[in-house]
Amino acid sequence: QVQLVESGGGSVQPGGSLRLSCAASVSGGSFSMYAMSWYRQAPGKERESVAVIYRTGTTNYGDSVKGRFTISRDNAKNMVYLQMNSLKVEDTAVYYCSAFRFTRHWGQGTQVTVSS
Repeated sequence: QVQLVESGGGSVQPGGSLRLSCAASVSGGSFSMYAMSWYRQAPGKERESVAVIYRTGTTNYGDSVKGRFTISRDNAKNMVYLQMNSLKVEDTAVYYCSAFRFTRHWGQGTQVTVSS
C-alpha cells in the first residue's frame, strides 16, 4: 500500500519558480523500489506525464518541460520533488505525484497557477 501527499503548489507569475514535494508512505515494501512520477492535468485536458525518476536515478521529462523542470528523490526521507523554473501560463494545472511498481498509485494533487 502506498499513500502519497503532495505539497508546494500555489500561484506564481510567469517566469517564476515553485518546488513541489511528495511525501510517500509505503507499507509492505521499500520506497526505493518505486518509479516516481509527476503528472499534471489542466482544465479540459487529459492528464499528462511531466517527469519520472526511476529507482536507478534515471530521469525523463515531457518535451514541454525539458530544461525547466527537475525531478529528484530522497529515498532516505521517502520524498520526491519537482523543481519548476521559468514557469509559463501553460504550466497551470493540478499536479499529481504517482508511484509505480506493479500498480500505479496517485496522490490527491496540488494546484499550480501561473498568471500575471
